[in-house]
Amino acid sequence: MMRRWGYHLSAAAAVLALAACSPSEQNNTTETEESGVTDTANLPGAELNAAIQAEEESLVWLEEVEGERALAFASEMNERSLDRLTSDPRYDTLYNQALEVLQSTDRIPYVGVRNGELWNFWQDADHVKGLWRKTSVESYATENPEWDVVLDLDALGEAEGHNWVWRGADCLAPDYTRCMITLSDGGSDAAVRREFNMETREFIEDGFTIDETKGSTAWIDEDTLLIATALDPAEATQSGYPFVVKRWSRGTPIEEAEVVITGEESNVGVWPARFEQADGTAYMMAIQAASFFESVYFYLPDGATGEPVQMPLPRKSSPQTLFDGQLVFSIEEEWTPVEGGMTYPTGSILSFDMAEFVETGELPAVEVVFTPNARQSIDGVATTQNHLLMVINDNVVGGLEAFTRTEAGWTSESVETPENASLSIVTADEQSDLAYVNVEGFLEPEALYRLTADLELEPAKSAPSWFDAEGLVVEQRQAESTDGTMIPYFVVHAEGAEGPQPTLLYAYGGFQVSLTPSYSGTRGRMWLENGGTYVLANIRGGGEFGPAWHQAGLRTNRQRIYDDLIAVAEDLIDDGVTTSDQLAVQGGSNGGLLTGVMYTQRPDLWGAVISQVPLLDMLRFHTLLAGASWQDEYGFPDENPEERAFLRSISPFHNVETGVDYPPMFLLTSTKDDRVHPGHARKLAYLLNEMDQDVLYYENMEGGHSAAANLQESARRLALEYTFLMEELMDEDEGDASEG
Repeated sequence: MMRRWGYHLSAAAAVLALAACSPSEQNNTTETEESGVTDTANLPGAELNAAIQAEEESLVWLEEVEGERALAFASEMNERSLDRLTSDPRYDTLYNQALEVLQSTDRIPYVGVRNGELWNFWQDADHVKGLWRKTSVESYATENPEWDVVLDLDALGEAEGHNWVWRGADCLAPDYTRCMITLSDGGSDAAVRREFNMETREFIEDGFTIDETKGSTAWIDEDTLLIATALDPAEATQSGYPFVVKRWSRGTPIEEAEVVITGEESNVGVWPARFEQADGTAYMMAIQAASFFESVYFYLPDGATGEPVQMPLPRKSSPQTLFDGQLVFSIEEEWTPVEGGMTYPTGSILSFDMAEFVETGELPAVEVVFTPNARQSIDGVATTQNHLLMVINDNVVGGLEAFTRTEAGWTSESVETPENASLSIVTADEQSDLAYVNVEGFLEPEALYRLTADLELEPAKSAPSWFDAEGLVVEQRQAESTDGTMIPYFVVHAEGAEGPQPTLLYAYGGFQVSLTPSYSGTRGRMWLENGGTYVLANIRGGGEFGPAWHQAGLRTNRQRIYDDLIAVAEDLIDDGVTTSDQLAVQGGSNGGLLTGVMYTQRPDLWGAVISQVPLLDMLRFHTLLAGASWQDEYGFPDENPEERAFLRSISPFHNVETGVDYPPMFLLTSTKDDRVHPGHARKLAYLLNEMDQDVLYYENMEGGHSAAANLQESARRLALEYTFLMEELMDEDEGDASEG
């Protein structure tokens, strides 16, 4: 079983849902003279480029994350937006509804298994920052488990004077008495790592401690760590991630850690990993990410003291786990490992004998575990003692397969699961047959099942129903995009509703992130119960149908993604589900770019636009924080003239124009987001404000890329968003926030 990746290269992401790493230095910019917005719509080429350059330079001060002038602008916009939205009589009701759901003690305490015990991180009204706690399998099966609290983050934060946000723990098998705990101050990706003694339940005063960084660690043994930190700026990539992996021995200064492998500054980053299987055999590895989707993998022999050995894997592949001595991996490109031999199709799950590779250094015989068809994708892999478990989505509906391996190869058995639902493997124990699987749908609350040794799902926990689903129905439809591709989407609405309804359309469209049906108590209470319709679009760029669905929208092909969403919106209007005045589009991160493009390319389609922690300046995204790591997805604006021209054509910041009737827009970001720079949202908000467009802006001063460091802030963000949607889509008179 793979214990823990320092950096997850498949889009799970996301992400952007996306993984991220070490602190990049902020741009050392000086404030320039503020200038008004230039109307560039009708300028000839040379003048247009000059005007764009001048406009960009005039707003660079908004990229100073904690610059006095930038924060003053954010505070002024915050005050205006909060004054409007929180004065709406619906706001308090929505906030309290959201907080009740988020802080409910009736929600499922999801767990991870470690040494036969079940571990959970929990937040509620009394534990704002959270509790790290454990219980037994037997106690967890009861209605009220007895939890043993190991670490109280509220108490720790108060004692140490930090706003600690939990980022996880990496514990050394097989006894798990030593853990590296990761804590973020305020919610940023950059975090500190501190060694914790599980027996004394204290941080080890002279133990392994790493200052704030976006790096990662992997245990070799109790006295040795592999580390990637980029604490030295000379060891950071252009994206701000580490590209040097070192071996650090207990009792020695971190500065004396021995270099194991070095990548290049142009890489996304290099990270350590530990793979371990049921019998305790462990392999140390390093992952050199040449780009976001291409990596070179190295085996590190003899406790990472030997010369690294490059592994015979395709560059577009992802090692998943170890099972029965086999390294199981997925491929995101066609692969012919032996000239003239078999070609394995994109999306396949394959394996080979890891011990044989370690002994010979050559590629062993490759075995096929599973090959998906054109409408399938893999959405999770885990191992128990006797089975390799795999969630396989078929037309965006989940199924569960249990694989075993014999001398004849891999075979599988289907596990009976609820129909038309989303499935996810919550945790699995390679030392036993224990595994938990979560099942949910748009109208069905989360239900946690325990997978028995007989491969049957028995109910373990269930979440409460937070809204009245009676009379609501879910339909899966499809729209034809401009190139003839059929784009599936889900519609959740009241059965028999008369006439068009206020509709919220959500999408992501990037980094191979799949969107599947999910239950949201807040969405149900705050939107569906108030008469709203919800739509989830499975546009290209995602991973719903495997790597090919994602790769169809890379770089200069990205307009396909936007055409897909436009096709869904037009389909909703043509079918009478909604009207353009009643239709809103929402997305975050890469989805924030998506909604920004919808705003500029088709302003006529929308009654409102919500863009959360967005990318919006596509000519400078690669210069800001983690942005350089995403060029494999979007393009290389400084290296490829064709890609730069395309990025200019879609960049929301560069395509807003005076004299256009834009829909109301709500931009949300976070000062502490060290993944997608808050300057993106700030700059577009500034331009729209100068143009007297209807724009609201909210910058959370904590919270990181999720824009929420605690449950109260999450509830606030949700209440602001749904208040905005109700005002724009449900109120008959423009600006009337007293009805509905």
